[in-house]
Amino acid sequence: MNPASMNPVHVIGGGLAGSEAAWQLARAGVPVVLHEMRPGRMTEAHVSAHLAELVCSNSFRADDPETSAIGLLHEEMRRVGSLVLACADAHTVPAGGALAVDRTAFAAAVEATLSAMPGVTILREELTTVPPEDWDSVIVATGSLTAPPLAEAIRQVTGEESLAFFDAIAPIVHRESIDFGIAWFQSRHDKAGPAGNGRDYINCPLDRAQYYAFVAALLAAEKTEFRPWEKTAPYFEGCLPVEVMAARGPDTLAYGPMKPIGLRDPRHPDQRPFAVVQLRQDNHLGTLYNMVGFQTKLKHGEQVRLLRTIPGLEQAEFARLGSLHRNTFLNGPRVLDPLLRLKADSRLRFAGQITGCEGYMESAAIGFLAGRFAVIERRGGNPLPPPPVTALGALLNHITGGAKAETFQPMNMNFGLFPELGGNTPPARPLKGRERRLAQCRRARQALTDWLALDAMPGP
Repeated sequence: MNPASMNPVHVIGGGLAGSEAAWQLARAGVPVVLHEMRPGRMTEAHVSAHLAELVCSNSFRADDPETSAIGLLHEEMRRVGSLVLACADAHTVPAGGALAVDRTAFAAAVEATLSAMPGVTILREELTTVPPEDWDSVIVATGSLTAPPLAEAIRQVTGEESLAFFDAIAPIVHRESIDFGIAWFQSRHDKAGPAGNGRDYINCPLDRAQYYAFVAALLAAEKTEFRPWEKTAPYFEGCLPVEVMAARGPDTLAYGPMKPIGLRDPRHPDQRPFAVVQLRQDNHLGTLYNMVGFQTKLKHGEQVRLLRTIPGLEQAEFARLGSLHRNTFLNGPRVLDPLLRLKADSRLRFAGQITGCEGYMESAAIGFLAGRFAVIERRGGNPLPPPPVTALGALLNHITGGAKAETFQPMNMNFGLFPELGGNTPPARPLKGRERRLAQCRRARQALTDWLALDAMPGP
């Protein structure tokens, strides 16, 4: 079909999922109109008008494709020609075994690529109602911060109440304000990553007394108060505020984001610190570092006071303080079909965090699938979902039916989403640990190869 004779596919939302979907459409020769409400209307979490802005961490998490579920998803997205992965790989910053990026350069690269892509029209406008009937193919990728008018319009179509949870943002510190007479550079176990050298994190050590004093002060600090209608929304377990973790027990942080495993204070090489606060590089210049696992809902004045009690951060200056925002998502297993289409209106397809996936790469992956499915349909084909033994298929299956609708909650990529090895005929010797993960990743690679051959993306 001649692209000039095609109706465009409309993509609503220019975050990671919307940008990835638009890229997949355009590279296949399908015209696309990308609608983004910023900067005309900002959200409580975004700070720029860039497409694909990273509002929380700058990390895409572990990049190991052999034994990590999210690393496997990275590999699959590279294989399918992901724009998000290409731009992430082009703008890495040191982060041990994780894939982390300069968030400003990354977003600028995604926006520049899409702006220069033939067949892509970017409209800066807010949509507040369900798209008109003459938009015969629409991908809604408005994310977890969907503006209330559009969220209400979607709710009316689905007949479902939107679910919600709270997500928190960690503070960012100016490197020059950190005391390196106390802090030091080291990755856990000296592990080098995609852009690192084994000295990728700044570490601030606490002894036993300092740690428990910090936890006590954290629990006593003044927190942001919820409005009445917000009080029933749960937190996302993968991004809990640091004070919520502390409230679960005084040792929770020492076994969580402040665990000292794999680290040695060069001032005391013969003993391991009792706890460590880690900071990860946030930009290419290495002038900004974010506090790993320190997302918080403390009031800003309390954050500054408390965080400056951490050894090495006594004079810390903050480029951004932590905050909390309310995320909205659909009950995907109840309202979406296996191709991400709304059961109540099949011309509407959903992608990204609004579907109930959680995480940057997970959002981009669902954006990829939504774009791919729309391309194949636009060209008269019948899309084939990826096998559930792949990372892409496992994630898709979870949000469209694999999870129980009654208890559905957002979830990051993990091996618990994959079918058992061997299906109905498991291996004679049960595999465990690393051996099991290696086998799952091998199975996924072959299945992805087979799927790509069977369900080839048509060209322009």
